[in-house]
Amino acid sequence: MKLLGLIGSPRENGNTATLVNAVLEGAAENGAETKVYHLAKMDLKACSGCMSCRAEGKCVIDDDMQELYEEVRSSDALVIGSPIYMWEITTQTKAFVDRLIALTCWQPCAKPEFSPLIKLNTKLVLAYTYGNPNPNNFNQYFKYMQGLFSYLGFDVQECIWASGTINPDDIFRQPEVLENAKEIGKKL
Repeated sequence: MKLLGLIGSPRENGNTATLVNAVLEGAAENGAETKVYHLAKMDLKACSGCMSCRAEGKCVIDDDMQELYEEVRSSDALVIGSPIYMWEITTQTKAFVDRLIALTCWQPCAKPEFSPLIKLNTKLVLAYTYGNPNPNNFNQYFKYMQGLFSYLGFDVQECIWASGTINPDDIFRQPEVLENAKEIGKKL
């Protein structure tokens, strides 16, 4: 099994990276091949809304997303991690998510439904960190994101989060969350 980790935090070794890596570690213990990308270190442009992907079957923007398209297509599962800033995923993560349209919406405009170019039912784990100490603060948003990815053709397996993670090492004060993340990876 090939598992792709995508970290959408501008902090390279922060709480989100730790959470995503815990999922990957669990999967690796069961023999999965894992690979990680830090979205903040990549050249990912925003979607231009040109809809060329509908006619061409690929995005016309030449940036690092082209590499990520290949990685997503060849992966059996993804772990997408992001801190929550201003009630949503980071700019880096949002650019990645918006650009997924090129993998999901390649039919001509006359056909309104999505026709995924990803492996059917690619497994997905969503991982979030945020500073607010309330562990239920963003449940509605997490459900929305699960629905979005399900609509795009992903098989959302789990959604995990760590609240109260303001400082880079705060997640280590929540060993139960990290152990849960590792178990999620093992199940993949």
